[in-house]
Amino acid sequence: MAVALPMESNPETMNKYLSKLGVSDKWRMVDVIGLEGEALSWVPQPVLAVILLFPLSDAYESHRHEQENYLLKKGEQPPKDVFHLRQVLSNVCGTIALVHSVANNTNKIDLHDGLLKNYLRDAEGLDAAARGALLENSVAILDAYKEIMQSGNADGNEGEVINNHFVTFIHKDGKLFELDGRKTFPIDHGETTPESLLEDAAKVCREFIKREPDNIGFTVVALVPNQ
Repeated sequence: MAVALPMESNPETMNKYLSKLGVSDKWRMVDVIGLEGEALSWVPQPVLAVILLFPLSDAYESHRHEQENYLLKKGEQPPKDVFHLRQVLSNVCGTIALVHSVANNTNKIDLHDGLLKNYLRDAEGLDAAARGALLENSVAILDAYKEIMQSGNADGNEGEVINNHFVTFIHKDGKLFELDGRKTFPIDHGETTPESLLEDAAKVCREFIKREPDNIGFTVVALVPNQ
């Protein structure tokens, strides 16, 4: 089994990782410095994905269980066109968030031959659990991040469990989906458009923050054109 390093919510590091995975340099991650008004207007458009980093907590776990039980009782089925994978390893949620961001936008993002293109090809037709297991066994994908961290002399201990978590928000077929490797299903947050994805995702991010009034460990980044 591969061992993963915890990912930083750092656009520069994420962009180096995306490049190693084979993502075209026409796209990049940037910080979203605020979740309302003018701060959102500073983010380049179009936004293809929004990633939220937040502290894992009892409030999150309680909300996750309630949400999943509700969807299971409803008989919810995963949307066919959304690429979602389940988290198997600790510390791999950052990689999953990036994979979710790119995999659901392959109609816009040029992927060079390499690690991520191969993974997505092999994951085609698999369910979320099998996609997670496939990523767990994709040692080269996880090692690519380790190489970046080690080359930058960054601090990080293998196997160290960090109590933070990444989730991704994407637009697909007119809907805003939250993709969380700890959840069984993509979460449908209602209607959105490519133009309003950032604003609509920001609303959901604000709900995460509202549930955690005593926590300040929230950061947001977005996948945007490299202008």
